[in-house]
Amino acid sequence: MKPLVSILIPAYNAQSWIADTIQSAIAQTWARKEIIVVDDGSTDKTFAVARQFASKNVSVLTQQNQGASAARNYAFSLSQGDYIQWLDADDLLSPDKIAKQVSLAEECQNPRILFSSEWGSFAYRIDVAGFFPTSLWCDLSPIEWLIRKLAQNLHMQTATWLTSRELTNAAGAWDVRMFVDDDGEYFCRVLLASDGVRFVPGAKVFYRITPSTRLSYIGRSDKKRDAQLLSMQLHVKYIRSLEDSERVRAACLNYLQTWLINFYPERPDIVEELMGLAKELGGRLEVPRLSWKYSWLKPLFGYRFAKHTQTLLPQLKQSLTRSRDKVADQLQRSSVTK
Repeated sequence: MKPLVSILIPAYNAQSWIADTIQSAIAQTWARKEIIVVDDGSTDKTFAVARQFASKNVSVLTQQNQGASAARNYAFSLSQGDYIQWLDADDLLSPDKIAKQVSLAEECQNPRILFSSEWGSFAYRIDVAGFFPTSLWCDLSPIEWLIRKLAQNLHMQTATWLTSRELTNAAGAWDVRMFVDDDGEYFCRVLLASDGVRFVPGAKVFYRITPSTRLSYIGRSDKKRDAQLLSMQLHVKYIRSLEDSERVRAACLNYLQTWLINFYPERPDIVEELMGLAKELGGRLEVPRLSWKYSWLKPLFGYRFAKHTQTLLPQLKQSLTRSRDKVADQLQRSSVTK
């Protein structure tokens, strides 16, 4: 009997994308699969759109709004799969993504191996998705993977992973306190419980770049800043539990310095916490530097204004790029239907 794969999709106010996401799950060439969609109390038509796909192999449920982590935990509690594929409600899988990873898993015969894949970002048209390999796109031990992540500020998108049920159970539930970086904290625990990562070339995930309301965006939310601090503290704790060496402490210090700008100067309490953690690691943090493109604004208008501009302008540029891609996508779709 071939292994069953559970594709678990948490959804919140994703009426524009959920149909494409479910279709990409249904289109997987791996035949033995179940798809479970949990609507997290959406206020739009997400649940109604998803219900159109309900079938023997596609379950669509809803719950009161509790957050993405709670929706994922609920979906997992209903699943029966030997392997787990997490999939956010606006992302897509290439048709053979799961098949390629399960094929390697069957060769490995080790349920504690974690499988990753290629991923590229897009707005509307997946044919122009940008795939940019990083030093995480290879086979790595848990400690080497985490050192590269923290030292180089890298990550693997949520849907890239395929985990065995044994490994998923060993890692524990998604942390419902995480209102941001929920996947970063969760997959740290998966890595800790694993025997290493196997990268599967050719297996692809398409990560949709959405507006700044997406979960990974911190912005000025104190709720998300508090969650990000917790995630950072846990990252450092997790990696040091594997190895407490000079190279690990250096990677942690770089990680803290990179993320410090999200709290400085608006949250001096969190800055103080991170300064203390850096001291514990044998180093110190510097006042976050602004990009040269915006640093000239600091003496004229102050650090806060320069930082806000550095954050806002790239978002505006991204919004314009998304708008152009949306128009191009609409033109492409209309030409196909003619």
